[in-house]
Amino acid sequence: MAEPLTEETQPSPAATRALRRLAAAFTYRDFRVLWLGACTSSIGTWMQSLAENWLVLGLTGSAFYLGLDGFLQQLPVMLFTVIGGVFADRHDRRRTLLASQYVQLTSAALLAILVYTDVVQIWQVLLLSFMTGCAQAFGGPAYQSLVPSLVSKQDLPNAIALNSIQFNLARVIGPLLAGVTLTTFANLGFSERTAMASCFGINSLSFLIVILALLSLHIKHVPSEQPRAILTELREGLAYVRHQRGVLALTLLAAATTFLGFPLMTLLPVFAQSVFHQGVGEYSRMMACSGAGAVVGALAVAWMGRYTHMGRTALIAQVAFGAIVVAFGLSRNLWLSYVLLFASGVMLIVVYSTVTSLVQLVVSNQMRGRVMGIYMVAFRGGMPLGSLVSGYAASIVPAPAVLVVNGILLAVVAGFFLMKGSVREL
Repeated sequence: MAEPLTEETQPSPAATRALRRLAAAFTYRDFRVLWLGACTSSIGTWMQSLAENWLVLGLTGSAFYLGLDGFLQQLPVMLFTVIGGVFADRHDRRRTLLASQYVQLTSAALLAILVYTDVVQIWQVLLLSFMTGCAQAFGGPAYQSLVPSLVSKQDLPNAIALNSIQFNLARVIGPLLAGVTLTTFANLGFSERTAMASCFGINSLSFLIVILALLSLHIKHVPSEQPRAILTELREGLAYVRHQRGVLALTLLAAATTFLGFPLMTLLPVFAQSVFHQGVGEYSRMMACSGAGAVVGALAVAWMGRYTHMGRTALIAQVAFGAIVVAFGLSRNLWLSYVLLFASGVMLIVVYSTVTSLVQLVVSNQMRGRVMGIYMVAFRGGMPLGSLVSGYAASIVPAPAVLVVNGILLAVVAGFFLMKGSVREL
């Protein structure tokens, strides 16, 4: 029988306050429901991401195609997310998110069927990646705009950090589950393609959880009183970002961060295979190390909540991130690389969560969809461009050299904004 709690074993008041501060946004029912649904779906997405990268490398043997696949998945973000932001301000954000989930479910299911029947070709993978990106281009601004409606403004940075935690918990769990799935199927005598198909199938089923979560939300959509032409509202959003010096600087910083930093993840299969001469199991562990670091970084941001000098913190974290990327590019020790990947995850999520919180805090609800659409074009749009450019560069020069250059440029960009003061003062 368990012993009753004594005064010595009970949590201290300070520990209780810290826990409440860390999980402030979880006191809101709708946020909890959406968080759990999104976490489940993200695990499936990261399972697919690992299996798809390994599939592309197996089909083509080319770092360029790895970059191209990432580029095509993110290209719709650059093309359509600004329009998606207008939709998020004009239409029911929950319905828009539901439509996005249905499309992504279908895309994952189709890929599972193609791989399982062993008829998959690289053009089909690329096409389905583009299809998924189109859904995310409209779902992303709707999701980003919906979260502030679920919590108070004071708890918004905490909610954004907790969202980062669920996403990055998935970065740990998803790749590990994918690695276990691929290894288990191989040990049971199944083909590697069958194992990959199971990862894609699990991802398609995971979208059902977030769909149920969205359907159970209590939030009501308040339609715009005077809907206007899409182009008119789009121009308003662009003008707002252009004239708000802090928002513009944060948007440019986000673009530089993903353009130069995201290739670290894109090129991981190359490091696992060509630098460390390992297989998919090692790749999944490297992904998990980065994800674990991101969870720790998100926990730190969630605990800090809203505080002064958030902009300066983000820039210092980016300088550190750049130095870590350089060190990873130079490392040839596997265990040191694990540590560096963990540290890179911490710093990247501190930059992302802090910058995103700052943007959300200074924007009104009426403009939020459009501004977040523009911000996501910059943040998410930097991923495919960075993947494409760095993937191409890695096909000409060694991948480690590409990351060394990227890391140096990350630190230079952060130093520039530290001198300018537009982000540092926020």
